[in-house]
Amino acid sequence: MNLEAAMRLAIEKANDVKGRTYPNPPVGAVILDRDGEVAGVGATEPPGGPHAEVIALRRAGGRAAGGTAVVTLEPCNHYGRTPPCVDALVAGRVSTVAYAVTDPNPVAAGGAARLAEAGIDVVAGVLASEVAGGPLREWLHKQRTGLPHVTWKFATSIDGRSAAADGSSQWITSEAARADVHRRRAVADAIVVGTGTVFVDDPALTARLPDGTLAEQQPLRVVVGEREIPSDATVLNDDSRTMVIRTRDPNEVLKALSDRTDVLVEGGPTLAGAFLRAGVIDRILAYVAPILLGGPVTAVDDVGVLSIAHAQRWRFDGIEPIGPDVLLSLVPA
Repeated sequence: MNLEAAMRLAIEKANDVKGRTYPNPPVGAVILDRDGEVAGVGATEPPGGPHAEVIALRRAGGRAAGGTAVVTLEPCNHYGRTPPCVDALVAGRVSTVAYAVTDPNPVAAGGAARLAEAGIDVVAGVLASEVAGGPLREWLHKQRTGLPHVTWKFATSIDGRSAAADGSSQWITSEAARADVHRRRAVADAIVVGTGTVFVDDPALTARLPDGTLAEQQPLRVVVGEREIPSDATVLNDDSRTMVIRTRDPNEVLKALSDRTDVLVEGGPTLAGAFLRAGVIDRILAYVAPILLGGPVTAVDDVGVLSIAHAQRWRFDGIEPIGPDVLLSLVPA
């Protein structure tokens, strides 16, 4: 197996643990033996547990000696809840360490230099863009900005409507698209909606498996706005924790969620417009169904654009068919 193939396997393992490792990043690791065969794979465990490299080394055993470690993030070089991963790699006597992304955290950085000092060959930047835009997207954003990464997720018809003229919206997109939404909810730290969505839709805001049962991990449910919501609202049930924030200011919302990394905004057009006007949306996920609805219910309200010259500019960083629908991923241009 070459380095890129091994890194793709490491990315797969990192994606498997997204949402379970905070405040540690979701990292995947693969150990190749001297012959380039997979000897061990691992991913970061919940806080207090071993990091990806340590798990992969344990599974590789003696086959790690003289082999190659492939890791999505530069191995850490500090004592936290666990010892430095670089020490485990040196002790495992690997000959080469390849990683995708340099660790931006000054406390943990320096792993590559430490490995080189120990006589281990280091290869940096293997599939860096795939890792930075994949399993480490949200964590890297938090490291750079100190703020949670915010994704606005919505479903729409091809003419930009989030509901029919009578207000009905179940279901615009397909079962496959809805399953994808639940998968993303299960790895998010929080889901944000406005009080209007609670009154109109009475959503549960939970992550569910294809059979309808609750996923093992649930995001924090966040309701923002100045109106009181009913005490029997579904969002207040025991399926997950719920936070109610009495504000319409997106910046105040993010301040209240400053300990989170991955935040989904799933509210209606008013909430989406407020977050877009505030400039705090880092990614858009648009599930677009091949239907036409017309009518007045648009996916987003006023975003502060008065002319084409002042349009918010975004660029695609992913286009994916999901059943009969299309998922568009966009980031600021």
